[in-house]
Amino acid sequence: MACTKPPSAPRNANFNINETALFLEWSPPSDMGGRKDLTYSVICKKCGSDPSQCELCGGGIRFIPRHTGLTNSSVTVLDFVAYANYTFEIEAMNGVSELSFSPKQFAAITVTTDQEAPSFIGMLRKDWASQNSIALSWKEPDYHNEVILDYEIKYFEKENEELTYSSTKSKAPSVIITGLKPATKYIFHIRIRTASGYRGYSPKFEFETGDETSDMAAEQGQILVITTAAVGGFTLLVILTLFFLITGRCQWYIKAKMNSEEKRQSQLQNGHLQFPGVKTYVDPDTYEDPSLAVHVFAKEIDPSRIRIERVIGAGEFGEVCSGRLRTPAKREIPVAIKTLKGGYMERQRKDFLREASIMGQFDHPNIIRLEGVVTKSRPVMIVVEYMENGSLDSFLRKHDGHFTVIQLVGMLRGIASGMKYLSDMGYVHRDLAARNILVNSNLVCKVSDFGLSRILEDDPEAAYTTTGGKIPIRWTAPEAIAYRKFSSASDAWSYGIVMWEVMSYGERPYWEMCNQDVILSIEEGYRLPAPMGCPASLHQLMLHCWHKERNLRPRFMDIVNFLDKLIRNPSSLHTMVEDILGIPESPGDVPEYPVFVSVTDWLDSIKMGQYATNFLVAGFTSLDLVSRMSIDDIRRTGIALIGHQRRIVSSIQTLRIQIMHIQEKGFHV
Repeated sequence: MACTKPPSAPRNANFNINETALFLEWSPPSDMGGRKDLTYSVICKKCGSDPSQCELCGGGIRFIPRHTGLTNSSVTVLDFVAYANYTFEIEAMNGVSELSFSPKQFAAITVTTDQEAPSFIGMLRKDWASQNSIALSWKEPDYHNEVILDYEIKYFEKENEELTYSSTKSKAPSVIITGLKPATKYIFHIRIRTASGYRGYSPKFEFETGDETSDMAAEQGQILVITTAAVGGFTLLVILTLFFLITGRCQWYIKAKMNSEEKRQSQLQNGHLQFPGVKTYVDPDTYEDPSLAVHVFAKEIDPSRIRIERVIGAGEFGEVCSGRLRTPAKREIPVAIKTLKGGYMERQRKDFLREASIMGQFDHPNIIRLEGVVTKSRPVMIVVEYMENGSLDSFLRKHDGHFTVIQLVGMLRGIASGMKYLSDMGYVHRDLAARNILVNSNLVCKVSDFGLSRILEDDPEAAYTTTGGKIPIRWTAPEAIAYRKFSSASDAWSYGIVMWEVMSYGERPYWEMCNQDVILSIEEGYRLPAPMGCPASLHQLMLHCWHKERNLRPRFMDIVNFLDKLIRNPSSLHTMVEDILGIPESPGDVPEYPVFVSVTDWLDSIKMGQYATNFLVAGFTSLDLVSRMSIDDIRRTGIALIGHQRRIVSSIQTLRIQIMHIQEKGFHV
């Protein structure tokens, strides 16, 4: 055999930087050295104005997952310093690299962090502690160039040595940390965020939670306060009761009677019985004049308070712009403005304002917030909060592979929380999809686009059904497609598709299949396979959402509780679907697929024909060999784009299911 050698340097090194993290990505070397055991190492150097004056970054910089022994061609860098020049040297290595006397070959990339960041927190103080909680406070640093947006507090048990940690945020210079263990020492440190980004963490501070005796003392103090307040309150109540009995018993009785009658009338307003403490969605179409509903649920805004800055998109009825809204407190806030184009008909105006009538009834952190409407002048406008990162699907495609699984689960939890709120109000969305989820600068996901909860006319993803009207086939439950039976259960099906979109970083559901093939495949029991890197527990939740019987699908309350358990126990997310031996269960039979004669045919069918040579050179010349490929095998073919790796993994999983299905019928593959 020919001697092997170290690989050449990685190619096409590039970076992407945001407020909190720096993402490095590169392509595999052109020469692998005749070996397959390829890994990468990243060395960080901090440089001054003179490029020759560089020193190693030291322990201040963190690499996720690590800086040596990398098998993926990407790494995330955290805790970098503002206004600094960093040089990253990326070296490819294999089993003989350490034996070579030749100079190391690496790809170098220089990054300048030109954002300005606030000062450190110098001192952290413990105000009080109980068995399970600690109250902390600190002095706001003297920093005048930018407004401090919030503080991030990171904490972990001292004994764990930061193997597992938690974090929380606070807008004020104080916080109460709950859910801690009794009589346990914890390490805390804080960093600050402005519009420019994060500063490094403060020094570490050590505090201990209380034990039972400290809680008993606190409870005794609380009992004393409560007892004193109760005695005083009872005395005051007796005095007031005597006063009313003596001076105004008759008047009080008459007024109470009138209030009771008014309350009963308000509960029957517009024909909708309203129960105390329960907010119920009111369909604007139930009003005698639906155009009046917008004035009931939405606030009229003086157009002089709105400043339109630029066009950011096109809506169903006109342009969508970004701008500023001056609040009554003379403070300007960023907003998105939907405008109604000129030459509209009255029906279009009613449909346009109908969305505001719906949005104005909702008040939840994961539902897009309506600021108000402009109806008394032209153009007619709907003003909502501004979401800096736009729609979720395009945001994920732009940042493919850049988030941890726990971050993606956090996004899914936010969407589920918003949908639980809508479900509790009795509202059915009908068009839940990643394109209708908006993302702000803090990665908070909010459900939007309530105007499309009616029959869709202009949506490119929609298709005509046998019952008339247009609906988004790839996101819609079978009973809604066939019989137009929309419910919270059909929204749960759509939520499962959104989960798949998030875990695949914005991949198109069912890829290039036409809508009719999607309908037939679902009827025959086919379900989307798990995306690459998807935890098994999340894919199981997707399959539950896609249950054929709608009554057996999880409620949004169940989904939120399940995701909360995963977030509280991140180790449950470590098991990936591709790590499990065997084929994941699907809730039905697998439909017939076209027969692929060769690897090239199969790659062409999933729009990956450009990689046919990669597969053949790597020795994967038959579909039987392809069906046994692992993720590492796919990476060794030289496919560097994470999105393409993910699509191939999903297709291989489908290919395995198809092969198993054929073999079960007694045929040879």
